[in-house]
Amino acid sequence: MFQWNWDSIAAECTQFLGPAGYGYVQVSPPQEHITGSEWWTDYQPTSYQLVSKRGNRAQFANMISTCHAAGVGVIVDTVWNHMAGISDGTGTAGTAFTHYDYPGVYTTDNFHHNCAQSDGDVHNYSNRTEVQSCELTNLADLDTASLAVRAKLAAYGNDLISLGVDGLRLDAAKHIPSGDIAAILSALSKNVYVTQEVAWGSGEAVQASEYTTAGDVQDLRYSSALKDAFNSGSLVSLANIASNPTSQGWVASAEANVYVANHDTERLGSSITYKWDRNAYTLATIFSLAYPYGTPTILSGYEFTTYDAGAPNNGAGSCNAGSGWICQHRWPAVAGMVKFFNQVKGAPLNNWVSDQASQIAFGRGSSGFVAINFSSSTWTKTFTTPLPDGSYCDVVHGGLASGACTTSPIVASGGKITVAVPAYDAFAVHVGAALTAPNKRGVDLGMRQVGRSRSDM
Repeated sequence: MFQWNWDSIAAECTQFLGPAGYGYVQVSPPQEHITGSEWWTDYQPTSYQLVSKRGNRAQFANMISTCHAAGVGVIVDTVWNHMAGISDGTGTAGTAFTHYDYPGVYTTDNFHHNCAQSDGDVHNYSNRTEVQSCELTNLADLDTASLAVRAKLAAYGNDLISLGVDGLRLDAAKHIPSGDIAAILSALSKNVYVTQEVAWGSGEAVQASEYTTAGDVQDLRYSSALKDAFNSGSLVSLANIASNPTSQGWVASAEANVYVANHDTERLGSSITYKWDRNAYTLATIFSLAYPYGTPTILSGYEFTTYDAGAPNNGAGSCNAGSGWICQHRWPAVAGMVKFFNQVKGAPLNNWVSDQASQIAFGRGSSGFVAINFSSSTWTKTFTTPLPDGSYCDVVHGGLASGACTTSPIVASGGKITVAVPAYDAFAVHVGAALTAPNKRGVDLGMRQVGRSRSDM
């Protein structure tokens, strides 16, 4: 829920996220930061007081308890790598600071000052020392090898945990040595879910595989692969991701946190975005929630025309028409596929078929089946599937509601289903959206859904 404020997220957990089956909601950095309307000001800390553009400590704590009551965990976007990138100012809680002096938190000795580059910034990503001790565009780079710095960061993490936070998304983790992250995490009061931003680059010194012992990794290759596939129209190129990702240099599925786009990639043009035509963003999200690789995260953001543009309505989230918020998490196809993901979790990939490069379909054991047609003509086909005989609701177009399908049911009989998939569209069915009770032999109805068995926001 990128840039939504705490009160809005609390309401959305109750009204939609919990009932829709989302397991977690990821929230923007909650610590004090530099002032300004731009989205990136949230990522320039000035202290670890929980007072930000999104709300104060009491509102943050209320959001967590409200989301928990709705069955939704909370993951916090966490900035451990750096502090502010400006010479001086006053933070959102009133803290006056200079670039390397944050009263009561850090002094100049707590930062790296040994960068070989004249401007102090990272330029050469093939040099490990530079990547992890120089600055990201002037952001004051913390010396995370320092015991004093580690103690401050762990104290911040423990403060979040004391309020009930369930996970941490470590921003710019690539710029922190993996051993330093492990040391900080070891000082936390309890284990929480951890995902780390480690952007991949060919030939770079720091690789995502170094960070998998600490938690999941976001290495951007998955979103790049989706972009390439939909840009070229060759969805068949996505077929082998799950079979042996490590042979391609990717982290294993159990260690990957994947997404179609995040707040950085959609602004940098390095991923599919909501602005793409031919329904590409929705179809890529359907694939992400159906295909068995990684733990999916869904970006829910807002419309923007410039890189710096901050959230509409001062961060008060709303899915009303004209609000400026995109609310991808509420799109019927996305919400329907969250339930698909929950239902097929752990089921193997099977019955892959592709009549042409832009058309793919596959099953997930005997629990579900999906087809994606990224071509300009209808794809009519009889598919093979081990789904039990019965009538199923298409969850891409509404699913099961009040005991009836919102669109014409899809009938499975004798291991076959026949469907006409419109151009630039998809369908998905699963045993949890059966109109008539199927023969459930072979379907694991006792599969637990805890923690990462549910899709994240």
